[in-house]
Amino acid sequence: MCSYLPSLYNAPSRKNSALHVIIEHMIRIASVNVNGVRAAWRKGMPTWVDAAKPDFITLQEVRAANDIAHGVLADTGYTTISHDAEAKGRAGVAVMARTEPEAVREGLGDDGYFDRAGRWVETDFRLGDGSLLTLVSAYVHSGEAGTPKQEDKYRFLDRMIARMPQLAKTADHVLVTGDLNVCHTERDLKNWKANRKKSGFLPEERAYFDRFFGEIGYVDVHRELSGDIDGPYTWWSMRGQAFDNDTGWRIDYQMATPALAETAVKATVDKAESWAERWSDHAPLVIDYDLPSVQA
Repeated sequence: MCSYLPSLYNAPSRKNSALHVIIEHMIRIASVNVNGVRAAWRKGMPTWVDAAKPDFITLQEVRAANDIAHGVLADTGYTTISHDAEAKGRAGVAVMARTEPEAVREGLGDDGYFDRAGRWVETDFRLGDGSLLTLVSAYVHSGEAGTPKQEDKYRFLDRMIARMPQLAKTADHVLVTGDLNVCHTERDLKNWKANRKKSGFLPEERAYFDRFFGEIGYVDVHRELSGDIDGPYTWWSMRGQAFDNDTGWRIDYQMATPALAETAVKATVDKAESWAERWSDHAPLVIDYDLPSVQA
């Protein structure tokens, strides 16, 4: 079994690397599409959790009913809040936290269309300084160009465009995390030229992210910390040599309100050391924030 700690602590940092920086307060938030929580847990996810020690873990594509998800994760030391999809074995999002949330809201929008889609859950936590953190686990549709699946994807992204400014007005800090199934720029997709007409890199999809990081005012924290480089990718096909050749897609995000983004210190994609040691087709996106600990 591989050790994840070296990649975690050698990740890019906004702080001056020539100085020894002591951070008195730190919250580690990880996001990962588990591609089925029961399978991920069986394949080695507990080893990663023990090594990385996140304060929060947001999960997507849980693909398990609430009682099963809680059963699998019952002895981890985390409280698990999950939102199921109505269709069995599909979607599902969750938040694992070291303490109970103040509030939980399921679904996206007020028209009921996505209430049972298992793709959006909001959780509120009170930090040590009294400020409120709203943490979202989101799972955007994969879509399929020119089909009703793509229309659902656009409808969901429209609801995000409406909801994210609302959240920013009601909490001190907001962090929208998850598998958003869109590569924003050419830097986010290894084979971008071959995928220009495919869902995940369509101009219409990417325009939503221009708005997220433009007029709406959220910050792509991973990109901010990593800089103008290719990747770092978060998803690789299970087929062929995509993982070994790092032919990936950066489709997992942590989108933060500006004040929260300013506290981000270090980001990493906690990629397994080999194909055989993967427990999902995604790798966890882990970011440390210089924030007071969560109130118990």
